[in-house]
Amino acid sequence: MEFTKHTHTENEAACCSVHAKHEHSHDGHDHSHGDASSFKTYIPALLSLLLLLGGILLDYTEASFFEGYIRLAWYLLAYIPVGFPVLKEAYSTIIKGEIFTEFLLMGLATIGALALGEYPEAVAVMLFYSIGELFQNAAVNKAKNNIKALLDVRPDIAHLEANGNYKDVQPNTIKIGDTIQIRVGEKAPLDGTLLNDSASFNTAALTGESRPKTIRKGEQVLAGMLNLENVISLEVTKKFEDSALSKILELVQNATSKKAKTELFIRKFAKIYTPIVFFLALALVFIPYFFVSDYQFNEWLYRGLVFLVISCPCALVISIPLGYFGGIGAASGNGILFKGSNYLDVITQLNTVVMDKTGTLTHGVFKVTEIKTEMDEEEFLKLLASLESQSTHPIAKAIVAYYGEKSFLPLSDVKEIAGHGLSAIIDGKSVSAGNAKLLKKMNVAYPAEIDEKVETIVLMAVNNVYVGYVLIADEVKDDAKQAITDLHANGVKKIVMLSGDKDAITQKVAKELGIDSAFGDLLPEDKVVKLNEIKADKSNVVAFVGDGINDAPVLALSDIGIAMGALGSDVAIETADVVIQNDMPSKIASAIKIGKTTKNIVYQNIGLAFGVKVIVLILGAGGLATMWEAVFADVGVAFLAILNAIRIQRMKF
Repeated sequence: MEFTKHTHTENEAACCSVHAKHEHSHDGHDHSHGDASSFKTYIPALLSLLLLLGGILLDYTEASFFEGYIRLAWYLLAYIPVGFPVLKEAYSTIIKGEIFTEFLLMGLATIGALALGEYPEAVAVMLFYSIGELFQNAAVNKAKNNIKALLDVRPDIAHLEANGNYKDVQPNTIKIGDTIQIRVGEKAPLDGTLLNDSASFNTAALTGESRPKTIRKGEQVLAGMLNLENVISLEVTKKFEDSALSKILELVQNATSKKAKTELFIRKFAKIYTPIVFFLALALVFIPYFFVSDYQFNEWLYRGLVFLVISCPCALVISIPLGYFGGIGAASGNGILFKGSNYLDVITQLNTVVMDKTGTLTHGVFKVTEIKTEMDEEEFLKLLASLESQSTHPIAKAIVAYYGEKSFLPLSDVKEIAGHGLSAIIDGKSVSAGNAKLLKKMNVAYPAEIDEKVETIVLMAVNNVYVGYVLIADEVKDDAKQAITDLHANGVKKIVMLSGDKDAITQKVAKELGIDSAFGDLLPEDKVVKLNEIKADKSNVVAFVGDGINDAPVLALSDIGIAMGALGSDVAIETADVVIQNDMPSKIASAIKIGKTTKNIVYQNIGLAFGVKVIVLILGAGGLATMWEAVFADVGVAFLAILNAIRIQRMKF
């Protein structure tokens, strides 16, 4: 029975050391023993296990030669591969002034076991520590690798143009203004301007969207985009380290530096808790001497070791940071980048969401939404597009884009009337197109209901006779209405829309989407005033969702700033607390769900660890709990907490 007891004691101490490693790694110590996916990291534990099992077998068979110094040497050989690194860390932390660490507790427990002749137990403790350490490292590495695989999609080489030829170079050696070539099936290594007429890209690595995206000459191509069709050329606009992808990768890798309040509390708690536990264990060993008539040192020492091992807070200190890291990884897999685990907590408390309109709930691109004409629609469009092709105004471009790649009619005597529209002679006809003011100026009559339209409208007249109109609007995103519904369903009580667009259009979009209140005709400084008014109510926890460029002041002012579709925006990455990569407002509700799930997992781990430990501590102090219970209370609970923490990475949101 004593063999079993001490084996479990060792197991308990082992898990304590797992906690120690994790806690100190956060405080600046690097206790990593290599990549947990590499087989060589398992060699010390495997060697120790084989020697331990061999020793136990020899003890069981009572081999005549296996006694005295030979037995001691055998178990020392089994102990050194797993015990030496821990003793080395204990020494290192003591030198730095950090005395009460689990490294010290582990060392004292195992050295004590060796001194008492409990050699198998001493080895078993360190072995269980190593297994716990490998398990923890594998979990952390999995979370990190998931994030890195998602984001670090930059090629290792770039094809640089040099005197009409292309040579393969490292992307970080390329300068701004250089020309690079991207072949079919290759990813862009740097940000650049497209030199070809057009190209099709798969942006799934960046946005999570599998639909190909067409980019035209002069538009930006971002590092990580996959070229789908023809060989293309880019003029590099940013250095390798300055690309949006590089910055986002760095952002996510450093996200765990911003700790959640729960995580910070647990770390502070552990630093106070560990020395208290140490002295309580000492008291449990020595104080009974003065009150118990048949006091036996070995028995109370055993109880002290059980108490010490059970009380280690490794399940908390390992699983809580891992839970938050898992939440950040799960969010990244859904195209949502959190800048720190603290924002995972804040987003669960949101009750008010303030949103920009253009570029957030709408695409931010003018499109033809309605055509009404008194002539053949095809002929109407051909005349209108031919005339608007002479203008560079965004509204004119929207009409030309809607018309498509068809040929235009020849024009003559083209005139632009500032603030009104255009006129020209087409096929011998006088054609005019513009706003209502243009037709009024020309004394052309048109239906009165047109003046009631809130959208941007372009009217056309042929030979001074009204023939029809087109409505131009910023198209609402496909998932915008669902986004508002989901936000309300996830505890957001009030959704406000702020826009610089006309108030009539703003109110129309708000009504269409089910937004609680909306304000239009706002300048950037007006948005700041409105947000301050909302924040004046201290019960409001406010998120602002914007495009990350014009909305930088309000992004910074809100409790949590969320940048929408701002992968290529340096301002968004630097100002926002959360970046939605794929331009979908429905992802805001997903971010809230991930935050709530992460918080639930963290609280589950806290409840599990404290609940089990309190029960077994009481039993252990009373001599009712053996090392089997101690192993479950520490190693078992830690493993369960780790498994619970990493399951978020497998969930669907």
